[in-house]
Amino acid sequence: MPIKIPSDLPAAKVLEQENVFVMTNERASTQDIRPLQLLRLLGNSPLQVDIEFLQMASHVSKNTPQDHLMSFYNVFDDIKQNFYDGMIITGAPVELLSFSEVDYWEELCTIMKWSKRNVCSTLHICWGAQAGLYYHYGVPKYTFDEKLSGVYSHRVLNSMHPLMRGIDDVFYLPHSRNTGVKTSDIQKHSRLEILSLSDEAGASIIADKKGRQFFILGHPEYDRETLKNEFFRDLNKGIDPKIPKNYFPENNTDKTPMMKWKSYANLLFINWLNYFVYQNTPYNLSEIAAREEQV
Repeated sequence: MPIKIPSDLPAAKVLEQENVFVMTNERASTQDIRPLQLLRLLGNSPLQVDIEFLQMASHVSKNTPQDHLMSFYNVFDDIKQNFYDGMIITGAPVELLSFSEVDYWEELCTIMKWSKRNVCSTLHICWGAQAGLYYHYGVPKYTFDEKLSGVYSHRVLNSMHPLMRGIDDVFYLPHSRNTGVKTSDIQKHSRLEILSLSDEAGASIIADKKGRQFFILGHPEYDRETLKNEFFRDLNKGIDPKIPKNYFPENNTDKTPMMKWKSYANLLFINWLNYFVYQNTPYNLSEIAAREEQV
């Protein structure tokens, strides 16, 4: 089934070139299917996905034109009265700052608090996962001595968990970060479960036991070239980065990287959408708030 996006969104052409089934809002409006809210690249799901974009009103982007943001992104005041099936909180290049130093931290906390009563299930990715673990559970982040960059193997710890269904016992996941969390800090919380673990990258997928919050400390959404582009970007800045581990064949940066996480990434998002968004969302979305009150 398709994902629904505005017909004039610049990303639409890129998605179509990648053979992702994209449906404009105009066409989708003729189909009598209750849309689901989610963020990008779920065209392989059997579910129609209706997407809305949210930006931080308290932050001025340095890299994205303001007119683009105003055209395609909502701010929290626009949507705070709504209820949603699912939400994704993505990463941001602010990990070396303490959470309180991030200029939109208070606004993000407001959104995460709101999500507990207005969103059925929320998926946090990379810095978004660190922020979510800190806000919801007080799990601190730590700065590494050197950047964790590369594609690392991970072990599934609970193959019976719906999010991990169909995923191999060992799978690969890209990481690109200077900070992380400690497994021992996560294990202090009885409401949290570590679903996958890497000897090098640590805990990578963490779930709360209600299925309301998921935290992914890596980047399953990365494409083949993302780590390569980051490496050469940093090289051109004079940062002298290390070559991403387990990424370039023979560590030769002239060779095309091998993508070995694509099928896992698709399955992970489909599992989340199916088991924790579509099947768990009440027909009356206002009932989501009652679930937060349940012990």
